[in-house]
Amino acid sequence: MTEAELPFTSLAELSTRQIAEKDTAIGFRNNAISAKKGGGVASRAKKDFEKLTGNKVVSKNNFLAPRKRTKLI
Repeated sequence: MTEAELPFTSLAELSTRQIAEKDTAIGFRNNAISAKKGGGVASRAKKDFEKLTGNKVVSKNNFLAPRKRTKLI
């Protein structure tokens, strides 16, 4: 994980929540619309950050391989 991943994730969550509150979103459909808008805010900020710094926000270094399933008795 890069040190920039957490702030951009937090930005997406914060903007989504505040947009949902402003739009008084109720139910899945309305909240999904707010989530798209909030994600768009973070996406645009991420693209600007990457363009200006030349650094990627998301790293492949934090990928965890799927664990093998074990049978329960």
